[in-house]
This record gives sequence, structure tokens and C-alpha cells, in this order.
Amino acid sequence: METRSTAQTSPRRTTSGVALKTEVVVIGAGQAGLSAAYHLKRRGLAAHRGFVVLDRSPAPGGAWQYRWPSLTLSTVNRIHDLPGMRFSEAGDAPTTDVQAREAVPRYFAAYEKRFELPVYRPVSARVVCERDGRLRIETDRIEFSARGIINATGTWESPHIPEIPGADRFRGRQLHTKDYRTAEEFAGRHVVIVGAGISGIQLLDEISRVTRTTWVTRRPPEFFAGPFDEGRGRAAVAVVEDRVRRGLPPASVISVTGIPATPAIEAMRERGVLNRRPMFSEITEDGVRWSDGSVLQAEVILWCTGFRSSLDHLAPLMLREPVGASS
Repeated sequence: METRSTAQTSPRRTTSGVALKTEVVVIGAGQAGLSAAYHLKRRGLAAHRGFVVLDRSPAPGGAWQYRWPSLTLSTVNRIHDLPGMRFSEAGDAPTTDVQAREAVPRYFAAYEKRFELPVYRPVSARVVCERDGRLRIETDRIEFSARGIINATGTWESPHIPEIPGADRFRGRQLHTKDYRTAEEFAGRHVVIVGAGISGIQLLDEISRVTRTTWVTRRPPEFFAGPFDEGRGRAAVAVVEDRVRRGLPPASVISVTGIPATPAIEAMRERGVLNRRPMFSEITEDGVRWSDGSVLQAEVILWCTGFRSSLDHLAPLMLREPVGASS
């Protein structure tokens, strides 16, 4: 089924209380959701009656359509091909300066069309609960009844900002990576950038070119030389799998992969941008304070502190264990 306009693609709200039956409901149409849909179809499940995909966004592209303009195909960590169709088949080369928020949605849209995936949008899953031996998926438009679900909601809708004493007193601006658009809006202001992930370092690079910055991380960053090749990737996956099998929540991506010492990183080091400071213990009205009593005045705090999984709709299933992992 080709993704059409919202009025044609989204199911109508029912007033009878009868849920539409299908075998599997995939919640989320990002990379994981589309990959799951592809394999469900290959296993013989028919579109609509066999499985459906629910996407809360109004258009294809998952979280990519909301990324900041300077994130291009040449600066993203890596764009992985979806099963059965290479990224290049959508017309964009992954080494160009095309905006990721334009290129990736084009790829996802072409993918949905080629494999005729039954994606309904915009549809937001509100609650998933057990009902008469099946799973009932309540959305903002209609209810579904399924034998199983594949949750692929990702993390973009759940930005994480650490709770730091004094945050409510800060008279400057606080924002998360999710809210970032351009470096120029911070010109003339001292920006504290918190976080050592790929996004945090990229934004540190951009913002430090137009204004004064201070880089803060919870732990000392670990840089490695050479490419992030298949061997490094498999090693990182093994670490994550080990934690999950032991019932522990996955650690941050960067703590597993490390930071590649690219030419851009070396240029930042030469400019003195990577003079990292440890995490502060308090936020004041006009800056931050460390546990040793030292203070720093700043007008902006940019939290590049990652995301948490968007799983609130699964709460009735009681899957989360005390340590934070899901059973």
C-alpha cells in the first residue's frame, strides 16, 4: 500500500468500541519499525489483516525529519541500509552535504512505497493492554486487537535531562539536543554544553565557532584512533547484549563505542575546544557551580544528554523490572 495523504492513510475513529483485528501491530515507523514490517511481509503476513504499522509522525522519516539543519549525510555517524533496499537507491549519496532531515525521509518514503507497507499515520499509540488473550492497542484514532506487537517507538520523544539542584532558578536558557536548530542563535552568549556523545561533540564544534563554550561531561571522554569498522561494531554490540541478558539497562552508546579521533576532532583539540570539565553539582541563577566551590557564568545550558525509551504506553503490561530493564 502506497503511503497517501493523512485522510486516506489514517484509519477512521470507531464509535462502536470494536477493535480492528490483525496478527501483529508494529508501533513506530522508523528504521526498526520498517525493518520489522519488511520481515513480517517476507514471512507471509498480509498487509492490514496480517500486520499494520502505526506512526505518530505525519510523514515518513521517523525522528530524522526533526533533526537540525546542519546534520548532513557527511556528518551523521552512519546511515544503515534498510533490508532489501540500499540507501543509495533513494538517490542520495551518504558522503554528500544533503541535509539528513531531507534525505532520510525520502529514503523511508521510497521504502514504504516499494514494499507496499501498511503504514497508518498520524496515529499515536496510547495504551497497550491484555484483553481476552490478545493485546489491545488503543490509539488516538482507533483500537486494534492483535496477537502480538513489535514496539519500535525509539527514543526521540523522550529527551533526558539530568536532575541538577537549582535548575529552576537559572535565568538563562536551557535546551536539549532535540530543540537545537542553529549555532548562530547563541552568538554572544556563553554556552555550557553537557554530554560527550556524537551529537554533543558535533554541536560543541558548531557553537564554539560563533561564541564561547564550556564542555562538561560526566566522565572523561575516551577517544580512539582508526575507523569504527565492523570489528569495533561487533564488539560494541556484544557489550550491550551482555548487559541486556543480565537484566540490566543498556549503557550509553558512547560509553560502549568510544569517540573516533577524526580530523574534525583533532581540529577542535587544536582550537582548545576539547578542554573538558567534570559535571557540575549545582545550577545557579546565572551559571553553574562545581562541588569544589568554583563557579562559571553562562547564559545557555545545552543538554546533549541523550534520550530514554518511549515506553509509557506499555505500562499496563508491567514489563519493567526494578532495575529499569524490561522483562
